[in-house]
Amino acid sequence: MIEKIYQARFDAATVAAKKRLWEVLVEDFLQAYVPPGAAVVDVGGGYCEFINAVRCRKKYVVDLNPDVARYAAPEVEILLSDAGDISGLPDDAVDVVFASNFFEHLPDKPALFEVLEELHRVLKRGGKLLIIQPNIKYAYREYWDFIDHHIPLTENSLGEALIGSGFTVERCIPRFLPYSVNSSPSKSDKLLRLYLRLPLAWRVFGKQTFMVGVKR
Repeated sequence: MIEKIYQARFDAATVAAKKRLWEVLVEDFLQAYVPPGAAVVDVGGGYCEFINAVRCRKKYVVDLNPDVARYAAPEVEILLSDAGDISGLPDDAVDVVFASNFFEHLPDKPALFEVLEELHRVLKRGGKLLIIQPNIKYAYREYWDFIDHHIPLTENSLGEALIGSGFTVERCIPRFLPYSVNSSPSKSDKLLRLYLRLPLAWRVFGKQTFMVGVKR
């Protein structure tokens, strides 16, 4: 069922546009949080836009959908696993975990805590969890337009969940990216590159939070 929904939601042109935008987002913003020698996990990686683009030593993508193999670059190790039980990774195995537009798809808050605790387990001490997450405070009109959205989160509730799961919140940008690739600043890679250089514009268009949690 979910596969059919995603096929309808993201046609080939949208997938291609998202790939270009993610390349800009990684190069101009996210790469600064990923050391070149890091082992990195992309949780709920889907189309693998982040993990394919980021520069690092070792790459993993965690997703339940076997279609992820169609999009993962050859150097990406695929873990077909529930994010709450990543048995393919031992304790303290990775330096960075990335989760974008993922937590809202979990069925409830106990599931969210289960996932956060598992991500805490696989991270090394001092490792970072990078999150991009729709913020219900700013995206309340659009948030429920998607049938697979379940958990409404703000920067405050997400921060509390991180703290309760053993993380310290290192950075929080409540209003960062626009809600979707159809938003004005995200319609082209040139516009997105400009947008990322203008934090004042984030306060106008930003409906997604960027948060960095560090494993204590």
